[in-house]
Amino acid sequence: MKEFSKEVYLKWYEDMTMWRRFEDKCRSLYLKQKIRGFLHLYNGQEAIPAGFTHAMDLTKDSMITAYRCHIHPMAMGVDPKRIMAELCGKATGTSGGMGGSMHIFSKEHRFYGGHGIVGGQIPLGAGIAFADKYFDRKAVNICFFGDGAARQGSLHETFNMAMNWKLPVVFVVENNQYAMGTSVKRTANHEDIYKLGLGYEMPCLAVDAMDPVKVAEAAYEAIERARRGDGPTFIEARTYRYRGHSMSDAEPYRSKEEVAIHKNDDPIELVKHRILENGWATEADLEAMDNKSRDFVEECIEFMENSPYPEAEKIYEYVYAQENYPFLDKLEN
Repeated sequence: MKEFSKEVYLKWYEDMTMWRRFEDKCRSLYLKQKIRGFLHLYNGQEAIPAGFTHAMDLTKDSMITAYRCHIHPMAMGVDPKRIMAELCGKATGTSGGMGGSMHIFSKEHRFYGGHGIVGGQIPLGAGIAFADKYFDRKAVNICFFGDGAARQGSLHETFNMAMNWKLPVVFVVENNQYAMGTSVKRTANHEDIYKLGLGYEMPCLAVDAMDPVKVAEAAYEAIERARRGDGPTFIEARTYRYRGHSMSDAEPYRSKEEVAIHKNDDPIELVKHRILENGWATEADLEAMDNKSRDFVEECIEFMENSPYPEAEKIYEYVYAQENYPFLDKLEN
């Protein structure tokens, strides 16, 4: 695996601060009703995509995730401006403004969503891995899902097939402690979600997902296992989200004191501390990077504001692939 060099840490800091500011600005845009529908923010979980993309081969590996999906595609190389445009329903968005917050997608960067159905992406991730194995691409799919989705039956069906066929997939549960407003300890008789892999003799482990180094180390081992044909791994990435489940979440299930305690483990502050400790940058250097991130997010908003909404007739173009699909004529009547 690539070493954790000065350049890596500085890139992590620049990326993670931009991701945090991007999500904070999304919150502001939602309150102004420029983003409609649902909005699930990623604050606090930034070390996960930072660590995984460090360990991945971004020229061929792929990623799929749930509906908290703004940051993962950025880590894969998708232009944040197009993500912002998609969030606001603009034609320049990643899905032409037709998908919105929960359906970010980029075939070019092998980021396959963004899924609003809880656990719906788990069998799809295995399906992508099946195609990679079938066509001998030597590629690996990273399949993310939340702790709530770990209770879905599709997970067990998928785990069974993935192990039986030794598919090149890494399953990752982003355990941010709450499935919407329900704590992990209330959803099952066990709290160590990674142990679900034991029933399928799948290699499995828990990792401190507030530290991008620990994430990258676990990710690299799992990815290389999959790439050499030894099948999947199940990683429980233990993290914490600083915002509510979605913008409609008043968070009655946890206290402000609990959130404050977890903010002591802020992954951005951890990266900043290591940079300063090693003398790789000064406080002034990092402040300049912060300002750069702030300016770039404003550029994303400017791009979105200057982008048009999709034309109304476009709504039917993404429903049927077949141009002369039966019953289309009925729409006109």
